[in-house]
Amino acid sequence: MTSNQILTSLVVLLSLFLVACTPAPSIDLSCDDFGATDTISKEIIVAPGDTFTVTLCSNATTGFRWTETPQISDTDVLMQMSHKFEPPKKTGMVGAAGTETWTFKALKSGTTTTQMTYSQPWGGGEKDAWVLNLSVVVK
Repeated sequence: MTSNQILTSLVVLLSLFLVACTPAPSIDLSCDDFGATDTISKEIIVAPGDTFTVTLCSNATTGFRWTETPQISDTDVLMQMSHKFEPPKKTGMVGAAGTETWTFKALKSGTTTTQMTYSQPWGGGEKDAWVLNLSVVVK
């Protein structure tokens, strides 16, 4: 093996290592983030095939919950893979907030939007108390 081949092999191995160690992108918003405003808009840029998470503060004891299946404007570009609620980490605290987390997968290059709303789902319950508008750019 020549020194150029060895160098090329090392560069390829290092690149693969760096890609494997890069954490998946995520959006994490606390209750305090929504304290200043009712609506937050974010953008995330990912590559085709990437997955990413959105984690939002959620307090089920108030009767509010986030949209389980957010509206995705272009389902050819983005797919929701999962949604889960995590109760508060501090047990025994009445009224403590937990989180809701969605996992999405970028399917192909393009741009799409998704919206999540925090509402009381029953008739007469408060609607759209908080809103997350997310622009997803896949390139």
